[in-house]
Amino acid sequence: MKTVSITDYTPLPSEEQQYSLKFMENRGVILLECKESENPIVGICNPDEMNREVRELRNELKDYHKSDVDFVLIDYEEFTAWLTGCISDTGEFLSTNIFTEKIEIDKLTDHAPVINLVNSILIEAIRRKASDIHIEGMTEKARVRYRIDGVLLEAAEYPAGLFASIASRIKIMANLNIMEKRLPQDGRLSVNIGKVSLDMRISIIPVSTGESIVLRLFNRQDALLTLEELGFSIPVLSRIKRLCKMPHGLLLFTGPTGSGKTTSLNAIINRMDCDSEKIISIEDPVEYSIPSISQIPVNEEIGLTFSTLLRRVLRQDPDIIMIGEIRDPDTAQLAVRAALTGHLVLSSLHTNDAASSIQRLVNMGVEPYLLAAVLRGVTAQRLVRLLCPACKKKRALSLAELKLYETYDLSPSFTYEKGGCAKCNGTGYWRRTTLSECFLKSERLERLIVNRSPISEISSCLKDEGFTSLFQDGLLKTISGTTDIKEVERVL
Repeated sequence: MKTVSITDYTPLPSEEQQYSLKFMENRGVILLECKESENPIVGICNPDEMNREVRELRNELKDYHKSDVDFVLIDYEEFTAWLTGCISDTGEFLSTNIFTEKIEIDKLTDHAPVINLVNSILIEAIRRKASDIHIEGMTEKARVRYRIDGVLLEAAEYPAGLFASIASRIKIMANLNIMEKRLPQDGRLSVNIGKVSLDMRISIIPVSTGESIVLRLFNRQDALLTLEELGFSIPVLSRIKRLCKMPHGLLLFTGPTGSGKTTSLNAIINRMDCDSEKIISIEDPVEYSIPSISQIPVNEEIGLTFSTLLRRVLRQDPDIIMIGEIRDPDTAQLAVRAALTGHLVLSSLHTNDAASSIQRLVNMGVEPYLLAAVLRGVTAQRLVRLLCPACKKKRALSLAELKLYETYDLSPSFTYEKGGCAKCNGTGYWRRTTLSECFLKSERLERLIVNRSPISEISSCLKDEGFTSLFQDGLLKTISGTTDIKEVERVL
């Protein structure tokens, strides 16, 4: 079958002659030419003549045109690009090369309105420093929300009929299948907006009212903060700095998704001596570009998982290894083995607090005596919004709040609450800081780990050694006016 380009046949047959958009989308065909006294020329994406559905489609089109049909093969990506243009209410083929690795989204202003709409959603997200974009198709509307400083805020609403156009455009940009609406799809995308290079991780899932699209944004031009700038309390910062000087062993940062673990790990890596030590990081994705560090992105589609890469990295003679996340037993055991053989291993783990990380690793199959030998310390953290310095207000404590502070041997005379001004867009909050807890391994703790002691005994041991919990750290920050009690309770 002859292979052609859709552009060879532009202008295409008129809307009255062309197949319906739904038929083209479902069957992967397009009418390229329809002249009197000549056979219609139809572009088809699937050339498999042995496929029963393809044979039935050909016969169906012959019956429709009441004549023989000349079928030609068209490129699937070119077809979906054209189809997206139709869905965008422009009959014009999108000549822009939208399949390049990086898309200059601020240079596509002369094309379909939906392209400008998607571009404006992305640009506004960057302007507002959003970490995620949520685009949701509902029965009566399409909704766009941004996650800013850890909280979802509604940004815009559009007619429900426009969601298909937005979804198709995003799928095209991420090289996903615009015809697939029944199965989840994941993709990645890099865009350029002026001098800003932005990576996105895209997740699309079907829901009862259509689809839900979430884009996680990674701005590689964001300045990497130092440990001192992350908001750790003085005791925690002192412990983390001690951990950074360890010659070997396992250092862990724990917390839920979006709690700043990767930023903290990169801040530690950035303060290491890159000239005299070989430092390798395995990340998914690489969020910060650090000179003199060998940064390896995970790509599970081609088998480059954390555990696979870690096996290879151990042959690279590294001094320090940073593993973005310990997700499975294989990675956990490899990380412990690397720490046992003289490497300093830094990683993150999804647990609610520092003490729970011990039980999590044991449940992953790490022998307690090995964990006790390699573990050097664990830091748990959360991100809370800072009270806007321009409008925060002092207020008296309620009786319940007084009792809460007294539980932790604290006795403030007042606390702070949010206000609302132009600087913080009326939210009362401005940027974020870190709540944290950190412990260093002691001889007593090592014995408890080896003996498989319950979390309650481990927590009691840490408390006896002067451990300050996440909640206590949060209360101390409410006294200083850094944040308020509602924010602390929200994240804990």
